Amino acid sequence: MGKSVNRVRAAAEGLGLDIELREMEASTRTAAEAAAACGCEVNQIVKSLIFSGADGTLVLLLVAGGNRVDPEIAAAACGTALGRADPAEVRRRTGFAIGGVSPIGHLEAPRVFMDPTLMGFDTVWAAAGAPNAVFRVAPAALVAATGAVVTPLG
Repeated sequence: MGKSVNRVRAAAEGLGLDIELREMEASTRTAAEAAAACGCEVNQIVKSLIFSGADGTLVLLLVAGGNRVDPEIAAAACGTALGRADPAEVRRRTGFAIGGVSPIGHLEAPRVFMDPTLMGFDTVWAAAGAPNAVFRVAPAALVAATGAVVTPLG
């Protein structure tokens, strides 16, 4: 397991978060690839999208795999204009490369907002620090662990 995946595992343990971590043979970089690899619905995949707030804050949006973010709705929910963080900024501030950004284990703690669609499932799957690593978790436990605000984002 890579350094980023180990950081996610350690973060889960530190948060008391019960996860099932898997490294897959196939890529889980996209929501469709992850759903196929995990054998679940696309909306059970948690897309971890990093934005930079106009006020300089790091913002993490946890979005159901089949949903899209509406920038105006998301900005209103976050209370700041949002700009997409570039790949170098994502890696520098989170420690993860795009395609493997996890909801937990960030180098810099982001403000977290979660798509309510994810709450409709018993379990969801999120990236675990690498393009082929995922973990399964109860969405309510993920909210508690990340301090996420559950609010429409699109």
